[in-house]
Amino acid sequence: MHAASSASSPVASDRPPVRRRRVAVLACVAAFVLAADITTKALVVAHLRPDQPVHLIGNVLMLWLTRNPGAAFSVGTGETVVFTAIAFGVVIYIARTARRLYSLGWAVALGLLLGGAMGNLSDRIFRSPGLFRGDVVDWIAITRYYPIFNLADSAIVCGGILTVILAVRGFRLDGTRAEESAGSETPAVAAAETPDKTSAGADAERTEPAEQ
Repeated sequence: MHAASSASSPVASDRPPVRRRRVAVLACVAAFVLAADITTKALVVAHLRPDQPVHLIGNVLMLWLTRNPGAAFSVGTGETVVFTAIAFGVVIYIARTARRLYSLGWAVALGLLLGGAMGNLSDRIFRSPGLFRGDVVDWIAITRYYPIFNLADSAIVCGGILTVILAVRGFRLDGTRAEESAGSETPAVAAAETPDKTSAGADAERTEPAEQ
């Protein structure tokens, strides 16, 4: 019993430092996205006019200042307060989820989602027309047929795609993989279901009638 506990204690002791490193990655990614989003929006507001798009590559790539009261890509323009509440919920959920985070991939994905949500949430809180009803600044236009977006929207999309990839491939928040968990359980199940040949042989000898 003493040997088993001493063998498992190094693994258990390594878990908190690993979690702290993954949370640090999440926080750094989120901070980078938030800083980049705030900086680019400030530059766009200072130097661009809503009615004067800047054509970087003809009509394929443009810098076009717009104010968006809806969600990402101008979806639901009449539900500003609702999307503000959703953004708050996303931030709270990711903060709670970080307590179980041991996967580097999930740390990056959640950091992208958190940074993007906080970027647009800051617009909802601090920009006009009012508290929690502010319009989000969008400025990246790809052709005239695609909704105008910003870096926070891009981070949310990239984080969502990475989340789907991790989930499909079986990677979990705790750093394990679904296939590995299934493989580790198989020997135990097989051992439980396989009869003990030694016991079975002994029982057969005990029940075999004596020769006359």
